[in-house]
Amino acid sequence: MRVQQEQEREEAGAGEDGFQAVRAVADAILYEGYLLYPYRRSSVKNRVRWQFGVLVPRPWAQARGLTGGGVTGAAESWWQQTECLLLTDHHADGAKGADGDASVECLIRFLHTRRRSVERRLPDGGWERVDSLQAGSRLELSFDDAVMRELRITATLAELLAGERRIDLTVPGGRTCDESLGEARGPAGRVVVDWKPIAVTVFVSASACPARHPLVRLRVRVENADLSVSPDVPREEALRVSPVACHTLLAARGARFVSLLDPPDWAQAAVRGCENVHTFPVLAGDPQTPKMMLSSPILLYDHPRVAPESPGDLHDATEIDELLSLRTLTLTDAEKEEARATDPRAAAIVDRVETMPREVLARLHGTIRSLRPAPMPQARRLPPDDGDGVLIGGVRVARGSRVRLRPRRTGTDPQDLFLEGRTALVEAVLTDMEGGRQLAVTLEDDPGAELGRWYGRFRYFLPDEVEPVTDAAGSDGAADGR
Repeated sequence: MRVQQEQEREEAGAGEDGFQAVRAVADAILYEGYLLYPYRRSSVKNRVRWQFGVLVPRPWAQARGLTGGGVTGAAESWWQQTECLLLTDHHADGAKGADGDASVECLIRFLHTRRRSVERRLPDGGWERVDSLQAGSRLELSFDDAVMRELRITATLAELLAGERRIDLTVPGGRTCDESLGEARGPAGRVVVDWKPIAVTVFVSASACPARHPLVRLRVRVENADLSVSPDVPREEALRVSPVACHTLLAARGARFVSLLDPPDWAQAAVRGCENVHTFPVLAGDPQTPKMMLSSPILLYDHPRVAPESPGDLHDATEIDELLSLRTLTLTDAEKEEARATDPRAAAIVDRVETMPREVLARLHGTIRSLRPAPMPQARRLPPDDGDGVLIGGVRVARGSRVRLRPRRTGTDPQDLFLEGRTALVEAVLTDMEGGRQLAVTLEDDPGAELGRWYGRFRYFLPDEVEPVTDAAGSDGAADGR
């Protein structure tokens, strides 16, 4: 097994490696929410930052009850776990063979927050931290930024099947000082950037999964191993020793990944056995050769990509580039000056939008991807209709019935994974234009359910995506009086 640490990667996509095909999407996720439009420090929405894939120190998390699981990466935790499936090329080709030649390359990526402080030169030669400093035409603001860190692990499947591997990583702290905020007679100010060390532990393992074609379940668990901060410190201090926007890129050699969203029938049971916590893996790269996975704290579809018309990252992944570009152009000169002084990446966005050629902006207005009609969903056998309801597992489900949600993994919205196992109340049984039945439901634990009923806003599921919830007396699951 090889471990390679790349301490800092300032430029998105810098360097050449096997992950180039998915770096653009991964970088968009890395900087999602880093600094939102209008890109100014004074904006309220930029005062609470770093919201996805945050791995806080374990004592700090436990002191606040942040110990739960779930797939959402918006919930802070001290660990995250990726589990996905590999089919070796021997088995993919329908042949028997050993897996000794198959290997996996794992890239752990995250942002490392840094404290960026502006300091003013005092008459006695000392320095004083200030909120802002105007030195000639240059304005500087105190505002935290972040840099990318990467840890690369390469191992054969034979090594991982033999036992779990543990890798301890420490990114050292540091400090830089830029005294270029000067005047003719000497420095008027300086920008000091300092960062604390981050300690991370990564566990990588593999296990065999029984199936028609033998599968290997790959597990990558990332933990914040920091013990230096007190559980009582505020969040902004805990973030200084926390991986932010932590995600994992996986590349296979001599093996292929299996989609967790659209798996073949023979792999369904193995997919259900995968436990992904605060992150979720989707296929990435070339759809014809499923050799890569992106495990993201933001739920995605298989083979995500950045729109080719996008001229650059606006720190709102899946954003409407045209809208944000036009709104950036409407900023006043004073607002643009503040944005440029807030953060170098904000300055780059403003400069790029201001110099964007008209033809580039025009391409953002709309693009036809295909003139072919979208494929119709495959017809599926539905339970028989029983008057105003529908029979599910021999139980009549109608308005007022309680059901447990079991969203399909195939051809469904990944957001529905958040609702797995939760109970809901059926508000209506509807018939669509193709004659299929759908259930309009509200979540039982949703505090806004009554407001949703008033507006007529529901969640919709097919009958095979729910299970009737019956009481101990064996009622049919439909409530009276509704």
